[in-house]
Amino acid sequence: MSRKYQRFVSAEDDELKRIKERKLKELTQQRENKQKMITKPAHVTDATFNKAVQENKLAIIDCWASWCGPCMVLAPTIDALAKEYAGKVFIGKLDVDENPKTAEQFQVFSIPTLLIMKDGAEVDRVVGLCQKNYIEDKLKKHL
Repeated sequence: MSRKYQRFVSAEDDELKRIKERKLKELTQQRENKQKMITKPAHVTDATFNKAVQENKLAIIDCWASWCGPCMVLAPTIDALAKEYAGKVFIGKLDVDENPKTAEQFQVFSIPTLLIMKDGAEVDRVVGLCQKNYIEDKLKKHL
């Protein structure tokens, strides 16, 4: 084998090695990010609301209160949506009693109210207790 050919093969092997290492690092990072995905609703407040909806392309904010029976009935559905749409949709819960500024800003007069936010703006809402598939139908319009 000629020296020129050996240098070429050696350089090619080095390049393949660097590509493999980079790809392995990327895949490891993706796996770690997937494991870090939030699989339950995040607590949202007046102070964190804007950041939460601006940083996430699509978000559902559940406006609720601890004394609200229908809100408690809807809670397991919100939890299930958070698991199913982890990494795709930000799911947050906003207690309207503790965060009246945001509730007033979005004119939340009845609870539960789900605000569907896309790119920081409200694009849809669901008021009252409803089935999971109804919420998913509304959500899929904006995915």
